[in-house]
Amino acid sequence: MNIEHAKCIPMSTILERINSFPNKQDEKEAWYFSPFREEKTASFHINNSKNVWFDFGDGKGGDTVEFVCTYLRKHGEDSTVPDALRWLSNMAPMPFKPNPPAKVKAEKPKWKLLKAVELQDLALSRYLQKRGISLPLAKQHLKKVEVEHVENKSRMYALGFRNEDGGYELRNPFLKSCVAPKTISFIRGQTIKPDGVHLFEGFIDYLTYLTISEGRQDDDAIILNSTSCVAQALSYIKGYGYSFAYTWMDNDVAGTKATAELAAFFKNEQGLLHKPMNEVYKPCKDLNAWHMDNLNLSL
Repeated sequence: MNIEHAKCIPMSTILERINSFPNKQDEKEAWYFSPFREEKTASFHINNSKNVWFDFGDGKGGDTVEFVCTYLRKHGEDSTVPDALRWLSNMAPMPFKPNPPAKVKAEKPKWKLLKAVELQDLALSRYLQKRGISLPLAKQHLKKVEVEHVENKSRMYALGFRNEDGGYELRNPFLKSCVAPKTISFIRGQTIKPDGVHLFEGFIDYLTYLTISEGRQDDDAIILNSTSCVAQALSYIKGYGYSFAYTWMDNDVAGTKATAELAAFFKNEQGLLHKPMNEVYKPCKDLNAWHMDNLNLSL
């Protein structure tokens, strides 16, 4: 068995062979109790279309070969790639013919960044004011960006919030998009080695938090920029020594799922207490909607 063949074996088949079965599942994904430790909340995730796994308890993931290497190592056995291939040959011997995972069409970037300058635009400033966000605080984190659509070449101005890989989240009254690459944004707090870290779903909620706290941010902050970026945030938290993790996710299906994924990871971080904050702004969808409601504001 070679590596390419091994990567095509469905993760669900491998887990069945070690007597591990899904706690919940649908066509796109499945959740398992981790095969690497005892746990009460299923934190081991399988993406069926990509045939990859991610263990939110350990903050690690990969393909089938990486799974077997990890599994062997956890059981005190030789865990090189050749060892993993031999193990897979025994567990899923030929003529087993796995179906390759479905190819996922990569989403093409929609916007190209032309320039990013200091935020002085009157229309964009009014948009922030309508959301109840402090302009002086917003200008510390936002740019006025000009972007061009990669297909029709139309141009537009928007608020730009930079992420850790140089991409930008884009927002104006008519647009909610991004300039690739898409990943999280990490903002260091005013306290050296803080006790806490705050996780926000988007930068509008983060700026709302800053506005409410009058610019005071003692703890570190992670803005996911999308609930799909939860896994990318974990390396900023794992082993750092935070005592508290505050999650400010939306009160919807995606936000609830992201909160659960983060909670599963936090449970395996020694000394880290999870504090979900979404009860504060229920029944509103998110922190900014709650803030606007309190100020009787509307877009």
